[in-house]
Amino acid sequence: MPKDMTSSDTETLVLRKPESTDGSAIWELVRDCKPLDENSMYCNLIQADHFRDTCVVAELGGDIVGWISGHMIPGEDAFFVWQVAVSPKARGMGLGRKMLTHLIERDECADAEALKTTITEDNDASWGLFRSFAKSIGGELSDEEHFHTDEHFDGAHDTEHLVTITIPSDDEELAKAA
Repeated sequence: MPKDMTSSDTETLVLRKPESTDGSAIWELVRDCKPLDENSMYCNLIQADHFRDTCVVAELGGDIVGWISGHMIPGEDAFFVWQVAVSPKARGMGLGRKMLTHLIERDECADAEALKTTITEDNDASWGLFRSFAKSIGGELSDEEHFHTDEHFDGAHDTEHLVTITIPSDDEELAKAA
């Protein structure tokens, strides 16, 4: 089981599975992390309850400062990351990468041979996070257009690129990434 992470100051950073009672705090965090797409509070509550084994919250000083929602893709040996949110007060700590590593080390994600996510072309922060994560675990990153602006979003959203990162089976490489 992944161990708790410690920040550089006196507060302890805790990475844990969410509880249904975290739904509203997760929703507020996502709302504070513009330009992330906002889901309904109910969606975040369901994610924290039904998908808790493949989601993570980060707490610092008792406050939720990080969130990743994800799931194993049915019929594939792949873990899909839906959303990553890091509070402005927790940025610069490598929290996004720590949460991703924490998730792929969980027993519930043990069958994942790849991590997948979608990113718009102009989302530099997400590209930076996932490139850094791929490098840290020794994985290969590839991408291709997946959800197209006109075909899937009726022109109301930019094209999303499907990003695939191979997950090495070497536990030693993953341990170095943590």
